[in-house]
Amino acid sequence: MIICIGAGPGDIGYLTQRGAELIRNADVVAGFDAVVNVVQSIIPPTAEVILMGYRDQVAQLDLVAAAHHAGKRCVVVFMGDIHFSGFQYLERVERACGHPVETLPGISSAQILASRAKVCFDETTFITFHRRGDLTPFKRHLVHVLNDGRNAIVIPCPWDAARSFMPRHIAAYLLENGVRPDHPTEVWENLTRGDAEWHGSLSDCVDKEFTDMSIMLIRTHTPMDSQIEPAPAKPAEAA
Repeated sequence: MIICIGAGPGDIGYLTQRGAELIRNADVVAGFDAVVNVVQSIIPPTAEVILMGYRDQVAQLDLVAAAHHAGKRCVVVFMGDIHFSGFQYLERVERACGHPVETLPGISSAQILASRAKVCFDETTFITFHRRGDLTPFKRHLVHVLNDGRNAIVIPCPWDAARSFMPRHIAAYLLENGVRPDHPTEVWENLTRGDAEWHGSLSDCVDKEFTDMSIMLIRTHTPMDSQIEPAPAKPAEAA
């Protein structure tokens, strides 16, 4: 058995009960170092832990696949929700195994951000640049999203300088492509792990530096609190 689990945005309190149960009963727990560290406290002492990074993930996933085919209960943990930014990693797991695998969704940083910032997913588009390959189609899509009058929740690309597309790069790209500079913009860092938040405009964001653990909200709609209409005034009492 092999199952891929979304381990939440960084605080083990956001791991689902089903995910925790599967980890506690696993023979093998695998994943990137930082993600395995999130669930370390519930990994059974008898389990084999297979850690990996970007450079050795293919070779390490081959070890996981071999354990799976040997009949061991294997869990591969992902940060957040598998289907938000982890889909390319999921494809690597399936290539190693040679067949589709089961997945268990988790809580994503996008969901936490929507809750903290009070935005409605019906009025919001989620876009991740945390992927390999050509980012151009996704950049263009973001421009269309904002021009169509929708909010955007965006996960930046924090990799090497040649591909880095962090909040300041995103803001600069949008301004260069005709997006209005006065869009209310927020950048949240380390969600569920000692949050830091920044608020300003899209044009302000061009000069700001943020860490790799960042997620960005570009608003089009008015925040919820300002949409609440005041209660009508009571009629004056007769003298």
